[in-house]
Amino acid sequence: MSRPEPIPLMGAPGSPYTRKMLGVMRYRRIPYRFLSSADAARAGMPQPKVALLPTFYFPDAEGAFEAVVDSSPIIRRLEREHAGRSLVPTEPGLAFLNDLIEDYADEWLTKPMFHYRWAYADDVAKASQQLPLWRGYSIADATLAERAKTIGERQIGRLYVVGSNPVTAAVIEASYKRFLAAFEAHLSRLPFVLGQRPASCDFAIYGQLTQLALFDPTPAALTARTAPRVYAWAGLMEDLSGFEPPDDGWLSIDALPETLTALLAEIGRVYPPVMLANARAVATGAREVEAEVDGQPWRQPPFAYQAKCLQWLRGAYAALPPLSRAKVDPILEASGCAAVVALIA
Repeated sequence: MSRPEPIPLMGAPGSPYTRKMLGVMRYRRIPYRFLSSADAARAGMPQPKVALLPTFYFPDAEGAFEAVVDSSPIIRRLEREHAGRSLVPTEPGLAFLNDLIEDYADEWLTKPMFHYRWAYADDVAKASQQLPLWRGYSIADATLAERAKTIGERQIGRLYVVGSNPVTAAVIEASYKRFLAAFEAHLSRLPFVLGQRPASCDFAIYGQLTQLALFDPTPAALTARTAPRVYAWAGLMEDLSGFEPPDDGWLSIDALPETLTALLAEIGRVYPPVMLANARAVATGAREVEAEVDGQPWRQPPFAYQAKCLQWLRGAYAALPPLSRAKVDPILEASGCAAVVALIA
């Protein structure tokens, strides 16, 4: 039996979404070929409509490569095209909670990731120097210094995009500390978010932690000091190709542990108000997102992609069978996440 052709993908170690997808590919034992941006250019790979990392190159109907981005839809595509070692729970209600937690990791945990990296001097210094080298390290010192200065100035200037500013900084950092406490407690009882086997939400969290826990000095020190299980988990998640998941390894939607409900409560505390305010701003053409998180004002530019994420999540909720929805509704209500799907008829 012939092995499938490796899937080419382009990314960088400093991208949490690249690390998320590399973890997925290893765990699912799907062959891949990792390309740097220079590799992709030399190979004549097509450009995606929106330049994001990672970029996957899938063959189209004619056999030519098509550039595809956006990690969560790519995971669902891989679920359809590659059998075994699934990352989606079999029970629809639990699968929806997986979608919710994955989106929280992708769209909220990236805020502390970006904030810590570009708001603290030690973190800025490390990232400014290292990120250009991950695109190619055989360069002169003068070239590295110039690139480090450019990327540092550009990224610090973009802090406002994720909502990081003098008012929201305390909100972002407090949310990360609470997440660490909740996840640390959960990992004391279970190896993964939804039971004895990893789901796509695990890899979404892992992707952000590759930076927060394992690279950027300020949050890494915080994580190692206050959440040693989380720190260890992030290291072990990198390569689960040798892990054999039990078929019955998913939690029961009827008996979620209190540590998971506590994690969901943290999600409900910060994620819905910003996502809903962003969706309103995008729909009305407002120039600024205005919300309240933890009693503090939240301001950031609108982000159309996050409005699409909310639509997808609501669509997944609407598609739930009635029995699964009846089981999910009390969980969403108790956690504060019900607002995310409240407008569903």
